Amino acid sequence: MLYAKAHPEVGFRSAERPGYSNMREPCLPIHRYMSVDELLHNPKAVALLIDHTMLKPDASQEDIARTCAEARHYGFASVCVNPYWVRFASAALAGSGVNVCTTTGFPLGANESATKLAEGELALMQGAKELDMVQNVGALRSGHLETVLNETRQLAQLSHSRGGILKVILETCCLSEEEKETACRLAVEAGADFVKTSTGFANAGATLEDVRLMRRIVRDSAGVKAAGGIRTLEALLGMVGAGADRIGTSSGVQIMQELEDDKQAGEPRPLPAAKIPGGHQDPY
Repeated sequence: MLYAKAHPEVGFRSAERPGYSNMREPCLPIHRYMSVDELLHNPKAVALLIDHTMLKPDASQEDIARTCAEARHYGFASVCVNPYWVRFASAALAGSGVNVCTTTGFPLGANESATKLAEGELALMQGAKELDMVQNVGALRSGHLETVLNETRQLAQLSHSRGGILKVILETCCLSEEEKETACRLAVEAGADFVKTSTGFANAGATLEDVRLMRRIVRDSAGVKAAGGIRTLEALLGMVGAGADRIGTSSGVQIMQELEDDKQAGEPRPLPAAKIPGGHQDPY
Protein backbone atom coordinates (compact mmCIF):
# COMPACT_ATOMS: atom_id res chain seq x y z
CA MET A 1 0.00 0.00 0.00
CA LEU A 2 1.19 3.54 -0.69
CA TYR A 3 1.00 6.19 2.00
CA ALA A 4 0.77 9.86 1.12
CA LYS A 5 3.04 12.45 2.70
CA ALA A 6 2.66 16.21 2.59
CA HIS A 7 5.45 18.14 0.92
CA PRO A 8 6.28 21.77 1.71
CA GLU A 9 6.10 22.74 -1.99
CA VAL A 10 3.50 22.10 -4.64
CA GLY A 11 4.67 19.45 -7.06
CA PHE A 12 4.77 15.70 -7.15
CA ARG A 13 7.85 14.30 -5.44
CA SER A 14 8.55 10.61 -5.01
CA ALA A 15 11.24 8.25 -3.80
CA GLU A 16 11.99 4.62 -4.53
CA ARG A 17 10.30 2.26 -2.13
CA PRO A 18 12.55 -0.65 -1.04
CA GLY A 19 11.45 -4.00 -2.39
CA TYR A 20 9.19 -2.62 -5.13
CA SER A 21 11.15 -1.93 -8.30
CA ASN A 22 8.17 -0.49 -10.18
CA MET A 23 6.47 1.36 -7.35
CA ARG A 24 7.32 4.82 -6.06
CA GLU A 25 6.09 6.27 -2.78
CA PRO A 26 4.52 9.66 -3.47
CA CYS A 27 4.81 12.83 -1.47
CA LEU A 28 1.57 14.59 -2.27
CA PRO A 29 1.62 18.34 -2.88
CA ILE A 30 0.43 20.61 -0.14
CA HIS A 31 -2.42 22.00 -2.26
CA ARG A 32 -4.19 18.65 -1.77
CA TYR A 33 -4.76 19.82 1.79
CA MET A 34 -6.01 23.26 0.77
CA SER A 35 -9.49 24.47 -0.02
CA VAL A 36 -10.11 26.60 -3.11
CA ASP A 37 -10.38 29.65 -0.85
CA GLU A 38 -6.99 28.86 0.68
CA LEU A 39 -5.42 28.49 -2.75
CA LEU A 40 -6.89 31.82 -3.81
CA HIS A 41 -5.01 33.44 -0.93
CA ASN A 42 -1.73 31.64 -1.61
CA PRO A 43 -0.21 32.83 -4.90
CA LYS A 44 2.98 30.81 -4.29
CA ALA A 45 0.97 27.59 -4.07
CA VAL A 46 -0.86 28.44 -7.29
CA ALA A 47 2.39 29.30 -9.08
CA LEU A 48 3.93 25.99 -8.05
CA LEU A 49 1.09 24.18 -9.82
CA ILE A 50 2.07 25.65 -13.18
CA ASP A 51 4.36 24.33 -15.90
CA HIS A 52 4.84 27.62 -17.79
CA THR A 53 4.76 26.46 -21.40
CA MET A 54 6.24 27.73 -24.64
CA LEU A 55 5.96 24.96 -27.24
CA LYS A 56 4.99 26.98 -30.30
CA PRO A 57 7.06 25.84 -33.28
CA ASP A 58 7.86 29.43 -34.21
CA ALA A 59 8.97 30.47 -30.71
CA SER A 60 12.15 32.54 -30.91
CA GLN A 61 14.99 32.85 -28.42
CA GLU A 62 13.42 36.11 -27.28
CA ASP A 63 10.16 34.25 -26.57
CA ILE A 64 12.00 31.59 -24.55
CA ALA A 65 13.95 34.23 -22.61
CA ARG A 66 10.72 36.06 -21.75
CA THR A 67 9.06 32.81 -20.66
CA CYS A 68 12.01 32.00 -18.38
CA ALA A 69 11.99 35.51 -16.90
CA GLU A 70 8.28 35.20 -16.17
CA ALA A 71 8.84 31.84 -14.49
CA ARG A 72 11.58 33.32 -12.31
CA HIS A 73 9.34 36.21 -11.32
CA TYR A 74 6.32 34.13 -10.33
CA GLY A 75 8.11 30.99 -9.11
CA PHE A 76 6.43 28.51 -11.44
CA ALA A 77 7.16 24.80 -11.05
CA SER A 78 8.85 24.58 -14.43
CA VAL A 79 9.30 26.07 -17.86
CA CYS A 80 8.30 23.60 -20.59
CA VAL A 81 10.13 24.13 -23.89
CA ASN A 82 10.94 22.16 -27.02
CA PRO A 83 14.21 20.16 -26.87
CA TYR A 84 16.21 22.67 -28.91
CA TRP A 85 15.79 25.26 -26.16
CA VAL A 86 16.72 23.11 -23.14
CA ARG A 87 20.33 24.27 -22.94
CA PHE A 88 19.31 27.93 -23.25
CA ALA A 89 16.49 27.62 -20.69
CA SER A 90 18.77 25.78 -18.24
CA ALA A 91 21.23 28.68 -18.33
CA ALA A 92 18.47 31.27 -18.08
CA LEU A 93 16.92 29.57 -15.04
CA ALA A 94 20.13 28.66 -13.19
CA GLY A 95 19.73 29.23 -9.46
CA SER A 96 16.04 30.09 -9.72
CA GLY A 97 14.54 26.87 -8.38
CA VAL A 98 12.42 26.61 -11.53
CA ASN A 99 12.86 23.29 -13.34
CA VAL A 100 13.38 22.91 -17.06
CA CYS A 101 10.82 20.57 -18.60
CA THR A 102 10.95 19.34 -22.17
CA THR A 103 9.10 17.00 -24.46
CA THR A 104 10.04 13.57 -25.78
CA GLY A 105 8.44 11.96 -28.82
CA PHE A 106 6.39 15.13 -29.23
CA PRO A 107 3.69 15.62 -30.38
CA LEU A 108 2.64 12.25 -31.89
CA GLY A 109 4.44 9.70 -29.72
CA ALA A 110 4.98 7.42 -32.72
CA ASN A 111 8.78 7.45 -32.64
CA GLU A 112 10.84 4.33 -32.04
CA SER A 113 11.64 3.81 -28.35
CA ALA A 114 15.35 4.23 -29.04
CA THR A 115 14.68 7.67 -30.50
CA LYS A 116 12.70 8.77 -27.44
CA LEU A 117 15.43 7.48 -25.15
CA ALA A 118 18.18 9.28 -27.05
CA GLU A 119 16.13 12.48 -27.05
CA GLY A 120 15.46 12.18 -23.34
CA GLU A 121 19.07 11.40 -22.46
CA LEU A 122 20.36 14.43 -24.36
CA ALA A 123 17.79 16.70 -22.71
CA LEU A 124 18.76 15.47 -19.24
CA MET A 125 22.44 16.00 -20.03
CA GLN A 126 21.64 19.58 -21.10
CA GLY A 127 19.85 20.39 -17.85
CA ALA A 128 16.25 19.21 -18.12
CA LYS A 129 14.75 17.89 -14.89
CA GLU A 130 11.34 16.86 -16.21
CA LEU A 131 10.50 14.88 -19.34
CA ASP A 132 6.99 14.95 -20.82
CA MET A 133 6.88 11.87 -23.04
CA VAL A 134 4.05 11.20 -25.48
CA GLN A 135 2.82 7.65 -25.06
CA ASN A 136 2.64 5.64 -28.28
CA VAL A 137 -1.09 5.98 -28.87
CA GLY A 138 -1.12 3.75 -31.96
CA ALA A 139 0.74 0.96 -30.17
CA LEU A 140 -1.63 1.20 -27.21
CA ARG A 141 -4.73 1.03 -29.43
CA SER A 142 -3.21 -1.92 -31.33
CA GLY A 143 -2.80 -3.91 -28.14
CA HIS A 144 1.01 -3.65 -28.12
CA LEU A 145 0.93 -3.11 -24.39
CA GLU A 146 4.33 -4.64 -23.68
CA THR A 147 5.90 -2.13 -26.06
CA VAL A 148 4.18 0.77 -24.32
CA LEU A 149 5.13 -0.55 -20.88
CA ASN A 150 8.78 -1.19 -21.70
CA GLU A 151 9.24 2.15 -23.44
CA THR A 152 7.79 4.04 -20.48
CA ARG A 153 9.80 2.01 -17.98
CA GLN A 154 13.05 2.78 -19.81
CA LEU A 155 12.29 6.51 -19.90
CA ALA A 156 11.31 6.48 -16.23
CA GLN A 157 14.49 4.70 -15.22
CA LEU A 158 16.57 7.08 -17.31
CA SER A 159 14.89 10.13 -15.78
CA HIS A 160 15.24 8.86 -12.23
CA SER A 161 18.89 7.94 -12.73
CA ARG A 162 19.57 11.61 -13.55
CA GLY A 163 17.48 12.97 -10.69
CA GLY A 164 14.55 13.86 -12.97
CA ILE A 165 10.91 12.88 -13.30
CA LEU A 166 8.82 11.49 -16.13
CA LYS A 167 5.33 12.58 -17.14
CA VAL A 168 3.46 10.41 -19.65
CA ILE A 169 1.14 12.21 -22.07
CA LEU A 170 -1.86 10.01 -22.88
CA GLU A 171 -3.54 12.23 -25.53
CA THR A 172 -6.88 11.42 -23.98
CA CYS A 173 -8.98 12.83 -26.83
CA CYS A 174 -7.76 9.92 -28.99
CA LEU A 175 -8.67 7.20 -26.49
CA SER A 176 -11.77 5.41 -25.27
CA GLU A 177 -12.44 5.31 -21.53
CA GLU A 178 -11.10 1.76 -21.36
CA GLU A 179 -7.97 2.78 -23.25
CA LYS A 180 -7.44 5.75 -20.91
CA GLU A 181 -7.63 3.42 -17.93
CA THR A 182 -5.15 1.02 -19.53
CA ALA A 183 -2.81 3.89 -20.41
CA CYS A 184 -2.83 5.11 -16.81
CA ARG A 185 -2.19 1.66 -15.37
CA LEU A 186 0.72 1.05 -17.75
CA ALA A 187 2.29 4.39 -16.82
CA VAL A 188 2.05 3.63 -13.11
CA GLU A 189 3.38 0.09 -13.55
CA ALA A 190 6.32 1.48 -15.50
CA GLY A 191 7.23 3.87 -12.68
CA ALA A 192 6.17 7.18 -14.25
CA ASP A 193 5.77 10.11 -11.88
CA PHE A 194 2.79 11.72 -13.65
CA VAL A 195 0.14 10.98 -16.20
CA LYS A 196 -0.79 13.94 -18.37
CA THR A 197 -3.94 14.59 -20.38
CA SER A 198 -2.78 16.13 -23.65
CA THR A 199 -0.08 17.55 -25.87
CA GLY A 200 -2.17 20.63 -26.56
CA PHE A 201 -1.79 19.98 -30.28
CA ALA A 202 -4.53 17.38 -30.86
CA ASN A 203 -8.25 17.85 -31.45
CA ALA A 204 -9.02 18.61 -27.80
CA GLY A 205 -7.23 19.29 -24.54
CA ALA A 206 -7.87 18.64 -20.88
CA THR A 207 -11.36 17.95 -19.54
CA LEU A 208 -12.56 17.64 -15.97
CA GLU A 209 -13.92 14.18 -16.75
CA ASP A 210 -10.55 12.92 -17.96
CA VAL A 211 -8.72 14.37 -14.97
CA ARG A 212 -11.19 12.68 -12.61
CA LEU A 213 -10.78 9.37 -14.45
CA MET A 214 -6.99 9.59 -14.34
CA ARG A 215 -6.97 10.43 -10.64
CA ARG A 216 -9.35 7.54 -9.95
CA ILE A 217 -7.05 5.09 -11.73
CA VAL A 218 -3.63 6.27 -10.52
CA ARG A 219 -4.93 7.18 -7.06
CA ASP A 220 -1.92 8.34 -5.04
CA SER A 221 0.70 6.37 -6.98
CA ALA A 222 1.33 9.16 -9.51
CA GLY A 223 0.58 12.80 -10.14
CA VAL A 224 -1.92 14.05 -12.70
CA LYS A 225 -1.06 16.91 -15.05
CA ALA A 226 -3.83 18.69 -16.93
CA ALA A 227 -2.78 20.47 -20.13
CA GLY A 228 -4.47 21.86 -23.20
CA GLY A 229 -6.83 24.86 -23.20
CA ILE A 230 -6.38 25.94 -19.56
CA ARG A 231 -6.25 29.73 -19.74
CA THR A 232 -8.02 31.12 -16.68
CA LEU A 233 -7.81 30.91 -12.91
CA GLU A 234 -11.28 29.40 -12.86
CA ALA A 235 -10.19 26.64 -15.26
CA LEU A 236 -7.05 25.95 -13.21
CA LEU A 237 -9.01 25.66 -9.98
CA GLY A 238 -11.51 23.34 -11.67
CA MET A 239 -8.73 21.01 -12.78
CA VAL A 240 -7.16 21.02 -9.33
CA GLY A 241 -10.55 20.23 -7.81
CA ALA A 242 -10.87 17.29 -10.19
CA GLY A 243 -7.51 15.89 -9.05
CA ALA A 244 -4.73 17.62 -11.03
CA ASP A 245 -1.36 18.22 -9.36
CA ARG A 246 0.15 20.20 -12.22
CA ILE A 247 -1.23 22.50 -14.88
CA GLY A 248 0.44 22.92 -18.26
CA THR A 249 -0.42 26.32 -19.70
CA SER A 250 1.03 29.19 -21.69
CA SER A 251 -1.30 31.54 -19.79
CA GLY A 252 0.50 31.33 -16.45
CA VAL A 253 1.19 35.05 -16.26
CA GLN A 254 -2.42 35.92 -17.03
CA ILE A 255 -3.62 33.44 -14.39
CA MET A 256 -1.34 34.97 -11.76
CA GLN A 257 -2.47 38.48 -12.72
CA GLU A 258 -6.06 37.37 -12.45
CA LEU A 259 -5.33 35.92 -9.01
CA GLU A 260 -3.83 39.24 -7.90
CA ASP A 261 -6.81 41.15 -9.31
CA ASP A 262 -9.19 38.83 -7.48
CA LYS A 263 -7.35 39.34 -4.19
CA GLN A 264 -7.63 43.10 -4.59
CA ALA A 265 -11.30 42.92 -5.57
CA GLY A 266 -12.13 40.40 -2.87
CA GLU A 267 -13.89 37.97 -5.18
CA PRO A 268 -13.01 35.78 -8.19
CA ARG A 269 -13.84 36.98 -11.69
CA PRO A 270 -13.14 35.52 -15.12
CA LEU A 271 -10.11 36.56 -17.21
CA PRO A 272 -11.19 38.97 -19.96
CA ALA A 273 -10.65 37.51 -23.42
CA ALA A 274 -8.64 40.61 -24.35
CA LYS A 275 -5.92 39.54 -21.90
CA ILE A 276 -5.26 36.24 -23.66
CA PRO A 277 -1.82 36.52 -25.35
CA GLY A 278 -2.09 37.51 -28.98
CA GLY A 279 -5.84 38.05 -28.71
CA HIS A 280 -6.54 34.55 -29.98
CA GLN A 281 -6.77 31.06 -28.55
CA ASP A 282 -3.54 29.26 -27.75
CA PRO A 283 -3.73 25.44 -27.86
CA TYR A 284 -1.80 25.31 -24.61
